[in-house]
Amino acid sequence: MFQGKGRSWKTLLIVMAAVLTVSALAGCGKKEDNSANSGKGDTSKVIATYEGGEITENEFDLEQRIVLALQPQMEQFLQLDDFRDYLVKQVITYEYLEGKADDTAKETGKKKAEEQFSAMKESMGADQFKSMLDAQKLTEEEFKNYMIKIYTVMQSEQAKVTDEDVATEFEATKEDYITASVRHILIGFTDKEGKERSQEDALKLANEVKGKLDAGEDFATLVKEYSSDGETNINNGGLYADTPISNWVTEFKEKAATLPLNTISEPVETTYGYHIMRVEARTEKTLDDLTQDDKDLIKMSVASQKLDEFMSGELEEKVIKSIDLPKVETTEEGTDSGTESDGNAGTDTNTGTDGGNAGTEGTDTGTNNSK
Repeated sequence: MFQGKGRSWKTLLIVMAAVLTVSALAGCGKKEDNSANSGKGDTSKVIATYEGGEITENEFDLEQRIVLALQPQMEQFLQLDDFRDYLVKQVITYEYLEGKADDTAKETGKKKAEEQFSAMKESMGADQFKSMLDAQKLTEEEFKNYMIKIYTVMQSEQAKVTDEDVATEFEATKEDYITASVRHILIGFTDKEGKERSQEDALKLANEVKGKLDAGEDFATLVKEYSSDGETNINNGGLYADTPISNWVTEFKEKAATLPLNTISEPVETTYGYHIMRVEARTEKTLDDLTQDDKDLIKMSVASQKLDEFMSGELEEKVIKSIDLPKVETTEEGTDSGTESDGNAGTDTNTGTDGGNAGTEGTDTGTNNSK
């Protein structure tokens, strides 16, 4: 039962811009450096100024086109003034911090960006990659320069992350490094035929199934009879083997982390229904157990948090001089796009996989939510 972590578009943009892998790329873009950007025939209106540079309408348009090339579902958010305001601030952030990066960060960032650019093109196939760019009238040079900028900034920020920062972040998130083998039966709020169940009926059936397990009936047999999870899990006797518990929805994850081994749980309610669980194995990691890849991911996470802090602090207070972004025209009926009270547009898009109930992050550029 995999999780769908609800993300506001603000968090989504930080992830989009901060995390680039072969399979998960997103973001923004302009040309490679501020000196090269000035005086190249761009006479469009200046919409933002900041310490050491400015952003024009044409540059912001390019930013939006790269966002749409990589995340077409973001189009609805580009009609929101709050989103556009945040996006232009992100453009400023990466332009400004790229200018502050040292030579080592620039060299390493360029090398990694070029490697990932080639890997992405190969992974997608040349024709599909070209179609992605052509749909938004982008050139390979524009896209590659964007990647170089993002990687340069991330290399610069990660270089500032200390071993103490890594240890602190690990302690705060060490539950995410627990792996467990969990067998479960899902009594869903819809049955195998797609007929809806009331919460009361689902709980009643879950308790009946728990009673049968307590009486010694075979778990795998009851999975096939009752579980409404995906077909693969049902055929596997309801077992998720050696899985990072961070992959699972909160309630399921918490029970997987705390349930005594080989004990049948009380029904655990999630958005999918009621689960009867049995944890068959559980392994916890210490800081010393982390691989270098684990530590690098933590460094990236810390660097992303620091970028977020920069955008909400120093950027607003010291770097930005002015923003004059045209407002989006709205219809008389308004443009209700499901925005939250703080202006964030929710992006919690749980999408059933494997037959139905394993929710995955529809727009997550993180890489930890897969079977």
